[in-house]
Amino acid sequence: MIIVADSGSTKADWKVIQSDRVESLSTMGFNPVLHTDQLIAKEVAKAFESLWQAQHAKSVYFYGSGCWDTKRKSVIIKALSQYFTQANIEVQHDLLAAARATCGTQEGIACIMGTGSNTCLFDGVQVTDNVTNLGYFLGDEGSGSHLGKKLVRAYFYRELPAELEIALEEQFPGGKMEILDEVYEGAQPNVFLASLTRFLAKHKAHFFVQRLIYSSFVEFIDRHVRKYPGHLRMPVHFIGSVAFHFQEIVKTVLEERNIQVGRFIQKPIDHLVQYHTTTAN
Repeated sequence: MIIVADSGSTKADWKVIQSDRVESLSTMGFNPVLHTDQLIAKEVAKAFESLWQAQHAKSVYFYGSGCWDTKRKSVIIKALSQYFTQANIEVQHDLLAAARATCGTQEGIACIMGTGSNTCLFDGVQVTDNVTNLGYFLGDEGSGSHLGKKLVRAYFYRELPAELEIALEEQFPGGKMEILDEVYEGAQPNVFLASLTRFLAKHKAHFFVQRLIYSSFVEFIDRHVRKYPGHLRMPVHFIGSVAFHFQEIVKTVLEERNIQVGRFIQKPIDHLVQYHTTTAN
């Protein structure tokens, strides 16, 4: 029995694989920057108590945001080992999850475009390069939070067309103060900003919205993807809801730069299961 997990900071997808049977479940997301090993261990035990003998898994592969060094990985390992006492536990950054899910064992560039964004160069075995991700304060180009910031700026700077301004104010009856409270006093301002992509998706036929999204994706491709040596000779793949739902605009930006269009995957978990049950064995 093996277990594969893909975790963001808010939600984690889990797959339990035994022979030809695969069971799915979800938990809160576990980020070692935000959560203690005690909390993680408690939530894991609660989630898996209904799955008979899950604690006897032989291998656990956990991919998560925030798992970028030994110190932070050790938080997850310590938590998981309290429940999966007989397992070999491997904890990796979500960038490797994106690379393994999209590239498999081939070289390529893997991109994450969800609430946040990130990229890496993958040689078929390991991540060999990563253009620094500055997070939603300074970077996260092409992400949901970046798109949300561009929409909020356009609204406050009186740049939104009247019909979009009216539609946005219908969504936020508290007006500008409601939005400012969410951004500056909310618990997760990046998640709030990313939630505004639903508004953009609803109005994606509008020229202003298309230009806003296009400009964000141009920043992402030019500041990240085009910095990798050999980026024109290998496919560029994408993980995440933003890339998946706005993939036609992403493809336009890539094709304008003669960059090979790769795969678009909303969630990597099923592809990670395939990697660990076939490719890696």
